[in-house]
Amino acid sequence: MMKYFVMGIVMAVGLFAGECTYSVKDIDVEWKAYKTPLKIGVGGTFDAIKLNAMPDKTEKGLLEGARVVIDTRSVDSKNKGRDAKLVKFFFHIQGVETITAEIKSIEKDVANVEVTMNGITKIVPMKVEFDEDEVQAEGYLDLGDFDMLPSLESINKACYDLHKGKTWQDVKIAFDIKTKRRCQ
Repeated sequence: MMKYFVMGIVMAVGLFAGECTYSVKDIDVEWKAYKTPLKIGVGGTFDAIKLNAMPDKTEKGLLEGARVVIDTRSVDSKNKGRDAKLVKFFFHIQGVETITAEIKSIEKDVANVEVTMNGITKIVPMKVEFDEDEVQAEGYLDLGDFDMLPSLESINKACYDLHKGKTWQDVKIAFDIKTKRRCQ
């Protein structure tokens, strides 16, 4: 009887002492651009996102070094006509077929994300929040930092009446990563 009791305790301790690792379950990348002098937001996501993240013992460790590659042709604003205009008059004007982003570091509640677009790489600080099995972050891109003003001018011209002559050069970006934890 004592033998089974000791074996039970050893097994229980093994369950609690086991190492846990976090991995990515799902990711959503969202954007919001602004139009009209009233700065009305128009948002969407991308359907083709490739994520490279190595499992780690912490969510922070999982995210640092995580890298995404976004296919700009997969832009999805829930409006097929708008999506076609964004591809034709914004991304393809300057030949931007992909956007890459890598989380370089996380310090307190800020993720420093290295974004490459139009051949230009910049660090974009994003406010980050950790919740149970979920990480959310948001920040802003200035299209001028990525030499994307010709594309901005092109989309403004193509949508001049809809935008009332004003398309803003800041774009809100956000990601939502669902994580899963496995313990051995």
